[in-house]
This record gives sequence, structure tokens and C-alpha cells, in this order.
Amino acid sequence: MGAGHRRQRRGKNHPAAPADRAGAPGRREVYWQGEPLRRVRDSFHRRLLWLGHQPGIKTRLTARENLHFFHPGDGARLPEALAQAGLAGFEDVPVAQLSAGQQRRVALARLWLTRAALWVLDEPFTAIDVNGVARLTRRMAEHTAQGGMVILTTHQPLPGAAGTLRRLALTGGEAEG
Repeated sequence: MGAGHRRQRRGKNHPAAPADRAGAPGRREVYWQGEPLRRVRDSFHRRLLWLGHQPGIKTRLTARENLHFFHPGDGARLPEALAQAGLAGFEDVPVAQLSAGQQRRVALARLWLTRAALWVLDEPFTAIDVNGVARLTRRMAEHTAQGGMVILTTHQPLPGAAGTLRRLALTGGEAEG
């Protein structure tokens, strides 16, 4: 998959499963920026943002404090990222007091701060309302328009993404599409 593309994976397998099996006999090798991943693993990890199905945030911290942990040099940008994620007014509320959807948005606010080229998102729309899905879809479109890549798993269609979306269905552990 090249820069400027999004890939939607359907199926129950983990988003990184093909990469995990890349070294297995009979499997193709995974490349990053023209080099075998095994040779440039550190560079790859620096350019990767992984957001798993679980939000990966600390409930004792506020939304702002959670973002500051991952982006300590971006303090001035944190309120705007939270606003873009639909959390304006909740910046200093302890995450434990937020709804499941709001907690998910705290994690997803990183998408407005990261400089990573490759985003791997596992079920990013879980517990997110229609407006939140639209915001995230627009953010993914912006990222890919700037040459970034997005790999995501979802059970929901992506509105307005047909032009840059390549779908990949997983059946029996094999990729189709």
C-alpha cells in the first residue's frame, strides 16, 4: 500500500496479522519505504501510530494530561486537538468521569497531533456517534491527502472515502482484495 491510501480490513483477525506472519515460510516480505522491514524496524516504529481497540488512556488523568503524556512538546496544541475530537470543554475533566465514547475520543485526539506517516487503527469508530465518525473520516482523508497512510479495521462503511479506500477482506486468515 502506498502513501495517500487508506485500507479497511474486514474480519476478526488483528490488524497487524499479515505483518506478523511476514517472515513465515511462503509469505511475502514486508517493506517500509523501499527497504525490508527487518532492516528498518526502528525507523518504521518512529513513523507509526497504533491505536488499539482499547483506548490506552489513564482514567485518573484528565483528557489534557493524557494527551500531554504522548505529546509533551505540543502543550499549546492540545486544546485544539481535543476540540477537533469533539471534547471542547472536557479538557480538564478526569477521564474516569467521561462516557465510553468520550474516553475513546481522548485517545483519538492524538490523530490531530501525531506526525506519524502510518496510522494503524483498530475499530476507531467504536462508541463514537455519527458526528464523531464524520470528524474522524475527514481527519483520515486529510492525512492521506498529505501522503499519509491509514490501515483500519471497522464494521462500518466509511462515508465519502471510496476514492482513496482499498478494502481488504480477511477470510480464514488469508487476505482478499
